[in-house]
Amino acid sequence: MLKTRIAVLVSGGGTNLQALIDAEKRGELGNGEIALVISSKPDVYALERAKNNGIESKVLCRKEYDSIAVYSKALADEMTAAKIDLVVLAGFLTIFDEQVYEAFPDKILNVHPALIPSFCGKGYYGLHVHEAVLEKGVKVSGATVHIVIPECDAGPIVLQKAVDVMQDDTPETLQKRIMEQAEWSLFPKAVRLFCDGRIEVKDNKVFIKEN
Repeated sequence: MLKTRIAVLVSGGGTNLQALIDAEKRGELGNGEIALVISSKPDVYALERAKNNGIESKVLCRKEYDSIAVYSKALADEMTAAKIDLVVLAGFLTIFDEQVYEAFPDKILNVHPALIPSFCGKGYYGLHVHEAVLEKGVKVSGATVHIVIPECDAGPIVLQKAVDVMQDDTPETLQKRIMEQAEWSLFPKAVRLFCDGRIEVKDNKVFIKEN
C-alpha cells in the first residue's frame, strides 16, 4: 500500500512536529509518513527536529515573496511537487490564500489550543488563547483538531479533548498542560484517522467512519 505523504508546516520550535515524529516511530500514524517539513522562518528549532530525524525540509520565508498570492502559489507548488497527501499546520503562523485550499481540499489539519468555538478566530493564537481563557474564568479548556478552511478556526472539527483549568494557572502553565494532556496525543490520532481513510466531511461536519 502506498504511504500517505504528510507535509508539516512550522514557524517555531516544533513541539507538535516532534509529537508527530514520535508517533510515527511508534507506528501510531498508521499508513502516514512525514515526508516534508516546511518552515516560514529560517533557523527555527523545528528544522533541527526534521534534520535529526532524516526528514526533508524547506524554508519558504514569507518576506521573500511580494504578496500572499505569490507566497501561496510557491507553497502549493512545493507540496504538489512533493506529492503530498495531507498538510498539517503545527504552529504555522503565516497566512496563505485559496490556492493552497484548492490544491488540498479537506486535506489540511490544524490543532487549536482551546475548545472551538470558544476562544478561537482572529487574534487567538499562542499564549493569547490561554490569557483569554484565564481572564474569562472558565473551568475547562482543551484542544481541537480541525480541518482548515479560509475562515479562521471555522473548519469541521475532527477531535477535541478537554483539560481542566486550575485556579492558580498562568497562561504558561495552562499552555503546557494542554500541550501535554491534549495536543500531543490528539494531533497524531487525527492524522491517523485521515491516513486510514476514516474522515468524511459533510455539511461542514466530520463523520468518523468505523474501521
